[in-house]
Amino acid sequence: MKVVYPFLISFLLGQGIQAQHKPEQAYQLIKSYNAVQYKNYYLLTLFQQLPELNKMLKANGTLKKFADAKRALVNEALKNCKADISCYANALKFSAKEITEIGQELGNSYGENNALGKLVSHHLVPSGCYTLYANETPKNLLLKAWEQDANALNYTIGVYVEGNKPNYPKIDSISLNIKDKEYAELTAANASMAVQAQNELFFEPALHFALVGLELNERNDAADYEPMVSGANQPAINQIKKTDWKKYPYSVILVPGAGPEDKETALSAGGMIRCRLAAIQYQKGQAPFIVVSGGRVHPYKTKFSEAFEMKKFLIETLQIPESAIIIEPHARHTTTNMRNCVRLMFRYGIPVDQPAMVSTVKSQSYYITTVLLERCKKELGYYPYRNGKRLSDTESEFYPDTTSLQIDFDEPLDP
Repeated sequence: MKVVYPFLISFLLGQGIQAQHKPEQAYQLIKSYNAVQYKNYYLLTLFQQLPELNKMLKANGTLKKFADAKRALVNEALKNCKADISCYANALKFSAKEITEIGQELGNSYGENNALGKLVSHHLVPSGCYTLYANETPKNLLLKAWEQDANALNYTIGVYVEGNKPNYPKIDSISLNIKDKEYAELTAANASMAVQAQNELFFEPALHFALVGLELNERNDAADYEPMVSGANQPAINQIKKTDWKKYPYSVILVPGAGPEDKETALSAGGMIRCRLAAIQYQKGQAPFIVVSGGRVHPYKTKFSEAFEMKKFLIETLQIPESAIIIEPHARHTTTNMRNCVRLMFRYGIPVDQPAMVSTVKSQSYYITTVLLERCKKELGYYPYRNGKRLSDTESEFYPDTTSLQIDFDEPLDP
């Protein structure tokens, strides 16, 4: 199991942080055309998308020298690497020294009232995307966010270009054969495109290289069904605006997905049963919305989304109105079923100070209330929720924790 962050940070956050360091539910994420990018590398997306900041970074002589040196390094790799995949990858990745030096320059350039200062106060803090660093000074929060995004790019390149082992090899591994001659040619072409003139900012060659690496492996899972606010979840979002939450004991009913074990089955028997359990609670008026959670996980590289197939079953078989169903089609584990549900609640304006319900089969229900929290701490670095009362063998209540907004740097399929 990975350990990403010390427990102390989660503890401090749980004790209450200064108001200005809390995420704001009214904040709207600044999005790029590529959902995989802004979900994984939000700081770098802001570097591109905020005009004043973009201009400031391009005018920075030290950062420009770094970009030129990186470009020269990649061009040298294109001449010499041949079939050595790691040779190309190492030319694009950030070394520890580079991460430190860029961080120092960002720190030197930081001013409370300049573009970097506004970046922190207007975006990094209210977005919640780097909330594990919320007790840092604003400048240090910026530097921690930079280190996180740089390491996230390195991780993506390591797994989806070099073929390093991910946290969950059975479901998340690279799909292309790194020993194939054609793969070396594809990697060289990717590196060549990464240093084209349009990739001007110091981080853009690595960003391009990482994103294309995911694309070539058909691993753009983080973008599935995006933008959901104007697509799959729009009917529910419209209903959220009209909901009187005081009429319900719970804000949502969360249904964790269960993937089938063969590529021809769209929805497993377990998924059907979980939907039926949740539908009973919905019909009782326990909550105004059902959140179905689960991505394209089992079996390896399946084309079926657990959340999408559960939504279809709820509508077509159980006659639940579409406006009462929210899909969360990215979670790959029970930990992220819980975390991602909290994220959508926060982003969609659903009360996070009201308890929610999770409805699932008995074994998973007790797992969530007994074992899962410690697994979350090990894998995510924090507790995305706290347990409430047990309601039955198949239902329990939970209380959302907005630390869930924190981006997970080493899970690019669902960061």
